[in-house]
Amino acid sequence: METGYNPRTVEEVFKDFKGRRAALIKALTTDVEEFFQQCDPEKENLCLYGFPSEQWEVNLPAEEVPPELPEPALGINFARDGMQEKDWLSLVAVHSDAWLVSVAFYFGTRFGFQKADRKRLFNMINELPTILEVVTGAAKKQQKDKYSVSNHSSNKATSNSKSAKPSKIQSRDEEEEVLDEDDEEEHGDTLCGACGENYASDEFWICCDVCEKWFHGKCVKITPARAEHIKQYKCPSCSSNKRARP
Repeated sequence: METGYNPRTVEEVFKDFKGRRAALIKALTTDVEEFFQQCDPEKENLCLYGFPSEQWEVNLPAEEVPPELPEPALGINFARDGMQEKDWLSLVAVHSDAWLVSVAFYFGTRFGFQKADRKRLFNMINELPTILEVVTGAAKKQQKDKYSVSNHSSNKATSNSKSAKPSKIQSRDEEEEVLDEDDEEEHGDTLCGACGENYASDEFWICCDVCEKWFHGKCVKITPARAEHIKQYKCPSCSSNKRARP
């Protein structure tokens, strides 16, 4: 557990929030096999910690009272085998979301953020999907719905302007540039199923053939060269679902 780390500005607190968030998402998606194994119900009360370095840890709660920072939910391991895995992961995700916000606003209160700064911090946090939305795939569905609405409006506008004559013939370079722009516009709202960040055309992405979620190659440790030899890609979460549960 980290000690002595105190972000003091809105930007620093938000950076701290994003690092912890990325760590928790990693634990509940790409590292879900390892996370599941570490949450042994036979062990004592365990907590899931996310650190600004984007590393996660399952550990016992802090011994000091009161703790230096707000503590995450206690005893997440006890419910592991008593419910469906997806429901258990969703439960952990909900508590993780609550913990992230409590840590962020702990820093904000401790260092005297005024009303405007607190509002700005909340708005920055609110722009990101929650961990629960990423874990359950709701974030991707929301982005798809948003794209469908915007695409419908775009198509309608295009049909209304069919009579307009093109001012010139596009060169090959211009056509390629337009295709790149269309690709980024089409996928710009797509979120990585691991880190929750948006699509960027200059990054390698891969889609799971089971749940149809998209992932940064770096987040699931898949390179373009390796992807060429994969006939059917299954993300870590879908691969873990094959495990038999008591």
